[in-house]
Amino acid sequence: MLYNINGVLTVTDVNYIVVECGGVGFKCFTTLNTVKNIGRVGDKVNVFTYLSVREDALDLYGFSTVEELESFKLLITVSGIGPKAAVSILSELSPDRLAVCIASGDAKAIMRAQGVGKKTAERVVLELKDKMGSISVSGNSQAVANAASASENSVSAEAVEALVALGFSQTDASVAVGAMDKSLSVDEMIRLGLKQLAGNL
Repeated sequence: MLYNINGVLTVTDVNYIVVECGGVGFKCFTTLNTVKNIGRVGDKVNVFTYLSVREDALDLYGFSTVEELESFKLLITVSGIGPKAAVSILSELSPDRLAVCIASGDAKAIMRAQGVGKKTAERVVLELKDKMGSISVSGNSQAVANAASASENSVSAEAVEALVALGFSQTDASVAVGAMDKSLSVDEMIRLGLKQLAGNL
């Protein structure tokens, strides 16, 4: 119904923004990432929107990028994930990062979102694993592919588990190991992974 709103940003809050267009102020519930990136009050902005229709309310959600909007729309297809939970997840993770987390099976990273428990996070990974292309941003497609590759290869998966046990996140470990030559041994992958991940700290 409403794809985007182009107007002047008049209010920013933790949970929403207001964009004035044609003399009407549209209140859009949104993520912390959009609030941070959308601009300052008084700026002309373009917000990509989704209208949530319920029996007792019409709620408008707005995002600074198409990628965030598409991620939001995919998240609300997951059983148990409503618009508020989707916003919470996207406040914690950018679309790029979410794509990598899902590809690597990193439910723990998704659980960091407020109000998202273990079972819900695991459902997000399970139900969206095959839809990665839809939320993967082109600039991060290789990282997504690396994470998916590591989760599917038994030797790589073992190296990832070892790196996670050493304190690195599932997502970072999967991306690092997924980029390695699959002919390497587990020990070699762990050693290279430690060197790379330690350098990123």
